[in-house]
Amino acid sequence: MRILVVEDDTLLAEGLVKVLTRAGHTVERAATGREADQLLGEEQFALVVLDVGLPDIDGFEVLRRLRARESPTMVLVLTARDAVEDRVRGLDLGAEDYLTKPFSVTEFEARVRALLRRIVTPTASWSIAGLTVDIAGKRVRVHDKPIDLTPREWALLELFLTRPGRVLSKDQIGSNLFHLDEQPSPNAIEVYVSRLRAKIEPAGVHIRTVRGFGYLWAGRDA
Repeated sequence: MRILVVEDDTLLAEGLVKVLTRAGHTVERAATGREADQLLGEEQFALVVLDVGLPDIDGFEVLRRLRARESPTMVLVLTARDAVEDRVRGLDLGAEDYLTKPFSVTEFEARVRALLRRIVTPTASWSIAGLTVDIAGKRVRVHDKPIDLTPREWALLELFLTRPGRVLSKDQIGSNLFHLDEQPSPNAIEVYVSRLRAKIEPAGVHIRTVRGFGYLWAGRDA
């Protein structure tokens, strides 16, 4: 599932991203409240791991704005504030859970699993030109012919489909395809994009290279 980690402490954020990525999730990070608010307004996430003490607008304000948009995104608040009134405030603003720092990785993982189990995921599919993607079943068909994708090719396709019309940088793609402790070769991203292109472009859809920036899901043929 797609998870947004909102944390300004770089070491802690990297650790959380690593844990969540290893659990099979697609993870993004925001270091400020404004960045998080923008991402949450533009994209869909299953869960937000939200720090309260951010350098601009605090996590409570990010949470208030999220719920004002009637977003169903689950929220796990992380904070060093352990006062009862702070926990009550977070829950009253619409957080599903509250975890105080410091915390154990094991407890964090358990809380995330518990929240994600509460999400009812509808059967979803995309049909674009000759390409059909069954998200729930992780199946892809090109002109009604089954196509096999590796886990990383699937993760790359899902990343493009959830961000139509947006240029994805190599750093963004790499953070979703590789663990933080992996050292992919310099051309690893190009290799995976090339492999995915070869499998899906016969359907009449394209991934375009935007030189100097990254890659763009261009959709169907013009």
